[in-house]
This record gives sequence, structure tokens and C-alpha cells, in this order.
Amino acid sequence: MSETTTPTVVIVPGLRDHVADHWQTRLADQLDRVRTVPPLERDKLSCAARVAALDAVLTEIDGPVVLVAHSAGVMITVRWAQQSTRPVQGALLATPPDFETPLPDGYPSREELDANGWTPIPWRRLPFPSIVAASTNDPLATYRRVSGMAEAWGSRLVDLGEVGHLNPASGYGDWPRAAELLRELVEETMPAAAAPEAAR
Repeated sequence: MSETTTPTVVIVPGLRDHVADHWQTRLADQLDRVRTVPPLERDKLSCAARVAALDAVLTEIDGPVVLVAHSAGVMITVRWAQQSTRPVQGALLATPPDFETPLPDGYPSREELDANGWTPIPWRRLPFPSIVAASTNDPLATYRRVSGMAEAWGSRLVDLGEVGHLNPASGYGDWPRAAELLRELVEETMPAAAAPEAAR
């Protein structure tokens, strides 16, 4: 692929922001064309502020973009998609949380999430292709709820099995499947004119 057809990957972290041993950080280290949404200095729990931070990164990028979001980063991505007209080639959405049910200890309360604009969960179809990677034992969302999100968003659902919340606390660190799913997404959404070149 040429420089004009190779998408820039934009990493959208969750509420923990940049974590050195997180699979998103390690994936970013493997990529040539990549940007990561930076952590907020204030209003860290504000959904609107995080959506604005994602939008600011995207306005600085010319050409095609693929988003790679995890946890609350998925909700940031979905909310951004509802209010932006900037084209996106596709998105990998890993283990979205269910902010409409109480989360485990150590996470924001339902009241805090409500007050900071995270609810209700957006259920509108996304304007770009996407893959939802779901865990069957995620403490932040049931598989049934996540599969419902995937259906509402028009996403392809990928069952990851028992991977917890797919974070360092669950043993991920390295998650080689991320690169595989990203490659699949890029190939599936590649503009037709670029496909013969990529196949060489």
C-alpha cells in the first residue's frame, strides 16, 4: 500500500489512559502510522471532553483513519461518530463496558457516569465498518449486552472467549489478536482502487 492508501491508526484508550504494559500501547509500538489520543489534564471523567480530544487528534490527520478503541474508548468512539462527519475507514472496538449497570469496585459509580455524560449508551448504527471484540467473562459487561451493542452498531461480533476485560489485570499485556483483527479490518475496508496494489 502507498502512503496515500495506508490508514493512520488512532488508538483510543479507556479511562486509565496511557498504560505502558497495555496491549494498545504495545500495538502502537509496532505500527508506523499511528497516533494515540493523549490523556486529559482536567475533566478526566468528562465524556464530552474525551470525545473532543479524539476529534482534535482526527482533525490533524489527512487521509484514511482506522480507530482502535478499548473499554471506555469504545464509548468515546461511538459518541464521536454520532456528531462528526469526518470519514473513518473502520474501527476495532474491544470489550466495551456496560455503563448502564453498576461497575465493580474501583470504577466510577453509575451516578458519576450519569453526571459526566456517559449514559445512555448510544445504540445508533455506526457510519463506518467495525469489529466488536467481546469477552465472555468481562466484569464490566455481559456478553449478551455487548452482542446487543454490536448488533445495534452494525458491527461484526468476534467472540474472544474468557479474556476478562482484556487489560493488564486480566493478563493482556501482549494481545497478538489485536494486530490480526486490525489487519482484517484494514483489508476488508480497503478502497477498491487500492486492493490490487495491496495484493502484490
